[in-house]
Amino acid sequence: MNGPSADRGLLDTSTVILLGRLRTSDLPAEPSITAVTLAGLSVGALVATDSNERAARQAHLQQAEADFDPLPFDAEAARAFGRVAASLRGAGRKVQARAYDAMIAAIAISNGLALYTVNPADFEGIDGLDLRGISQPDLPRGR
Repeated sequence: MNGPSADRGLLDTSTVILLGRLRTSDLPAEPSITAVTLAGLSVGALVATDSNERAARQAHLQQAEADFDPLPFDAEAARAFGRVAASLRGAGRKVQARAYDAMIAAIAISNGLALYTVNPADFEGIDGLDLRGISQPDLPRGR
């Protein structure tokens, strides 16, 4: 396992969703995603009740699949997940409620990558995680 590098980093699902609206200067030069993020994007597309939203989410999933070679949740990530789950429980947080996030954090830790997110609170309490918060893009007025 290598130490975290500012040139390489892992994007969480929320960051991938907003990727086209984020400043590239806030992102790693070599971004990666996980297979867990692809799973989350797939679920999002399948559960959308509006056909236009479903199509947009499906297009976003397909773009992520085309743009990235996702990192797997492998044996090393599974071992890191145990440490992530233990630190979340120690912080009084329920692992089950944030299972995808915990798995993404474990993949980041096991690969020695910083985790870039627009929702850093989702990852609070995880020991050993190099967390990089990204500014949320401006939302349209009225939201």
